Amino acid sequence: MTLEEIANALVEGCRKGEELANLDVLYAPDAVSIEPRDMEGQPEGSRRTEGLDGIKGKHAWFDSAIELHEQVVEGPFLHGTDRFAVCFKIDATDRESGQRMPMHDVGVYTVANGKIVKEEFFY
Repeated sequence: MTLEEIANALVEGCRKGEELANLDVLYAPDAVSIEPRDMEGQPEGSRRTEGLDGIKGKHAWFDSAIELHEQVVEGPFLHGTDRFAVCFKIDATDRESGQRMPMHDVGVYTVANGKIVKEEFFY
């Protein structure tokens, strides 16, 4: 797949709520996911997740911790031949505290050999 095909498939999958299906198709087995800080409720050092299984676990944790009410996905925004960005605007409730909150993220994705090899989130 080309960079543009991968980027469009990721965005379309996110819009349809098919993020998990995207992982198996679009991500390399050794992909890395990086958050700007450790995630609440997760062990120290959780800002870096390595491998497809680890990224799937991160998605499972997020789904169990957050009730998603609405997600707006903007992009993709292509950059060169190996990167793209996606903007996420989320309305969600933290399941533990019951606090409803808006979330705004930018995901920057790096592609090599037809697969996503790194995702980095900024918020």
